[in-house]
This record gives sequence, C-alpha cells and structure tokens, in this order.
Amino acid sequence: MKMYELRNMTREELIMQKKLLIEEWFNLRMQSAIKTLDNPRRIRQIKKDIARINTILREHELGIRRIISEKPEEVPAETQKPKRPEPEESAGETHEEPAE
Repeated sequence: MKMYELRNMTREELIMQKKLLIEEWFNLRMQSAIKTLDNPRRIRQIKKDIARINTILREHELGIRRIISEKPEEVPAETQKPKRPEPEESAGETHEEPAE
C-alpha cells in the first residue's frame, strides 16, 4: 500500500487494516514453515505496510500530522463559502505623509 492511500484512511480504518495485515503475516509465516510460498516477497511487503501504518498512527500521537477523523463528503459548489473580497481602502484615510 502507498503512503498516500494510508493517509486518506481514518484512524479506525488504519487500525483495522493493521490487524488484517498482522493476521495475514502470521498465516504466511506458518505456511512458510510448512512449505514454500508462492510469493515469499509478500511477507516483506506486509511488514513494510505494518510499519507504514505504525508511522502514521505515531505521527498523529505526536501531533506531527492529523488523521482524517471522518471521510469528507463532497460539498456542492453552491454551498461552498465564497472567497473573501480583499479589503478596500476607505476614501477618508490616506497613508501619505502630510506636506509641510
């Protein structure tokens, strides 16, 4: 899994994904003890994915990055806030120095 895919997950999804990966890792280790695996590289991929998830969870604990609390819903264009207009200078105030 790529980091950007993991960063788009909520905390609960990350924890669930981590549990699934740990379970798969355990099963693959048992299979490798009994027989040869079709894809032995999968064990390495799973370990790296678990480390990536742990990194994201730890970043959240330390406040380095925020985890998405809920999946954001698409907001229609009509309900989006309009951009703030730039403040206009009032006619009565001038920023020039007075002439002597």
